[in-house]
Amino acid sequence: MRLHTGLLVGLLAALMLAVPTAASEEWTPFDGGPLATCADGSSVNYLERAGDPQRVVLYFEGGGGCFSAETCAFDGPQKSYVSDSSFGAEDLAARGGLFDLSNPENPLAEHSFVYVPYCTGDVHLGTATRDYGDGLVVEHRGAINAQDALDHLVERFPEASEVIVTGVSAGSVPTPLYAALVADRLPEARIVTLGDGSGGYPDDPVLNAVVGGLWGTMDAVPDWPEVAELTVRDWSIPGLYVRAGEHAPQITFGRFDFAYDEAQAFYGELAGVGADDLLTLIDENDANIEAAGVPLASFTAPGSEHTILWRDELYQLEVEGVRLIDWISQLLTGDPPADVRCQDCR
Repeated sequence: MRLHTGLLVGLLAALMLAVPTAASEEWTPFDGGPLATCADGSSVNYLERAGDPQRVVLYFEGGGGCFSAETCAFDGPQKSYVSDSSFGAEDLAARGGLFDLSNPENPLAEHSFVYVPYCTGDVHLGTATRDYGDGLVVEHRGAINAQDALDHLVERFPEASEVIVTGVSAGSVPTPLYAALVADRLPEARIVTLGDGSGGYPDDPVLNAVVGGLWGTMDAVPDWPEVAELTVRDWSIPGLYVRAGEHAPQITFGRFDFAYDEAQAFYGELAGVGADDLLTLIDENDANIEAAGVPLASFTAPGSEHTILWRDELYQLEVEGVRLIDWISQLLTGDPPADVRCQDCR
C-alpha cells in the first residue's frame, strides 16, 4: 500500500495538538504498575484532576495505531502513532472543550478526572511485545496501562456514583469495554460512555484477527460468560459495544463522529479496509449494534474533521437544530437523547 506521507504527518500533527503543553496545579501525576510502559519502553505519565469524588471521568487519549515495521517505527515517514508519553503534569485545561473547566456550559467542570495517556499503538487494548525486525521491538501494552488507570480510579474514588468513560480517536475505541469493566468494579455507579471519532471502523473478521493477534488483545478479554466462546475474529471495534452491552446493559452508550472524518478513512486504508464512504460505515455500525439489542445514542455531524471533545468547537457545533453540548449534557444524565444525523453531510 502506498502511504501519503504529507497526509500522515498532518494527521499526526492534528492528533498531537491534544497533548498538553502548559503547567497547571490542577493536574497531578500518578504512577502505574510495574508493567506499565509505552511502545518504546518509556514510562507512562498518568494524570489526575481531583474534583467531586462521586463523579469521575475516565478519559482515554488518542494518537493513531500501528500494524507493521514501517508504521510502528519510533521515527520515520510512515510512523502512524504516538510511541512515548513525554509530557508531565501539564495544563490539560489549555486544550478547551471538556478540559475547559471554567466554561459554565461544561457538564464535567466539577468532575474528578483520571487521564490515560496513549503511547502503545494498539487502541488501549494490547498486551503483547512484538519484534518487527531490525531491532524494532514494540511494547503493545495498552490494556495493561489502562488496567492500571482503572485500578487507580477504583482505589482513589471507591464511592463514585457516576463514571463517564470517554476518549477521542484511538482513545474512543475501547470506551465500551472499559465502561463494562468499571461496572464490574463499581456495580452501584451510573456509567455513561461517549466515544469521539471511531464510529466508522468496520467489523471485518480478517482484520479483527490480524490486528487483534498482532496486539495480543485476546489476553485482555474479560472473563465474562457472555464472551467465553468468542475468538479474536469476533472482537471488532463496533462489536465492543455489543459485548459490553450484553454484559452490562445498564450502561448508557453514546458516540460522536464527523460524517467524512479524514483520519478514520486514512487509518482504515492503512489497516487494509476501504473507507470510501465513511458515513455508510457509520450508519451500518449503528444499525448492527442496535439490532443486537444494545441502544446507542449517536450524533453525526457534517464535514471531514477528526474529533471535537478537546476543542472549543464543542460548544459551537449545532446540527439539525441541536447543539452538541446540549446533546452531550443530556447523555451524561443517563437519559439517552434522540439520535442526531446531518442531512447535508458534506
